[in-house]
Parts: sequence; C-alpha cells; structure tokens
Amino acid sequence: MLDTTIRFFQEGGPFMYPIAVVLAIGLAITVERFFYLGSVRRRNRVAFEKGILPLLEKRDYERAMKAATSSNSAIASVMGAGLGRLLSNSRREDIEYAMEEGLMEVLPRLEKRTQYLATLANIATLLGLLGTIIGLIAAFTAVAAADPAQKASLLSESISVAMNTTAFGLMSAIPLLMFHAVLQTRTNEIVDSFEMAGVKLLNIVTEPAGRAAA
Repeated sequence: MLDTTIRFFQEGGPFMYPIAVVLAIGLAITVERFFYLGSVRRRNRVAFEKGILPLLEKRDYERAMKAATSSNSAIASVMGAGLGRLLSNSRREDIEYAMEEGLMEVLPRLEKRTQYLATLANIATLLGLLGTIIGLIAAFTAVAAADPAQKASLLSESISVAMNTTAFGLMSAIPLLMFHAVLQTRTNEIVDSFEMAGVKLLNIVTEPAGRAAA
C-alpha cells in the first residue's frame, strides 16, 4: 500500500509536490479550526449556562455583568455589551444593537481562515489539471519523435502518468471542501447560540418581574 502510494506520487510529476503542500496547509487549518471552535463552544456553554443565565433569571444584572466581564468567552463579550446598555437604562432596541455590535466583533475570529479551505480546494484541482495538461504536452512531444511501433504504448503510458496529477488534485480538493462545509456549519451553530442567548436576555428584560419570579 505504501509502495503503491509512493510510486503513484513519484510518477505524477513535479506538480504533485505543490498539490501536497496545498493539502498540508488545508489540513493544518482544519485541525486548528476544529480545536478552536470546539474550545469556543465549551467556554460559551460554561460561561452562559452556569454563569450568566442563572443571574439573569434572578434579575441580578450587575452580577451578571461582572460574570460576563470576568469571562474570556466569546458569548460573554456579546452579552456584556448588552448588559452594559441595560445597566445604563437604555431601550430594548439599544440593547439589541449593542449585542449585534458585539457579535460583529466576535464573528471574524470564528470565521478566520475557514474560507481558505474552499480556495485551497480550488487551487489543488487547478494544479492537478495544469499538471495533466503539461504532462500531455510533454507526452505528445515525446511520441512525435518515437518509433512508430512504440507510439501507441508510449502514448497510453504517458497519458496514464499525466492523469495522476488530476487524480491527486481531486483527492486533495474533495476532503478540503468537506472540511470547509463542516467547519462552516459549526460556526453557524455557534452564531445561532449567540442569537439565542441574546433573545433570552431581551425576553427576561421585558418580562414582568412578577411573572419572572413565578
């Protein structure tokens, strides 16, 4: 298996190396983003469900603000922006705008480098096609000067080798596109959790005190 892989890589020509570099960069980004988004999700759950939300339900907004300020989670930053407006007796609309502004500050960190995966997948595919085209050009050039009796076998062998770069480009691009879709879905889930937390805050603020206590 290993010998076959090595031979396949060596027979593909020089374009196999840049495709391999693109694949390695894409995998590095994928691993880093998986760990980062998983860490963000865990910190958000702890900070909101165990820290901020119980205080909001008790309408202890000052302690909730302190809990948000002392936390390094992304959701605490968003909730802290809304609680800051709430403590200054701002309107519901102002609180909502403040949380939206906080979300806009956090969102670039969540989406950082994820979009590169789609670009790297396209680059891997194009490098594979380019390697195949250049390989075919070289093959036809070599066949033109070859013995007529050997032209058919030489041409088929050269084409088979040239197609290796396209195959490797697609083998690299398909996983990168799948990883991009998975990471984008996880990012959207985190953003949805921010919006849900914001709605809970607004509902608690506008809910009558007697009903909340009940």
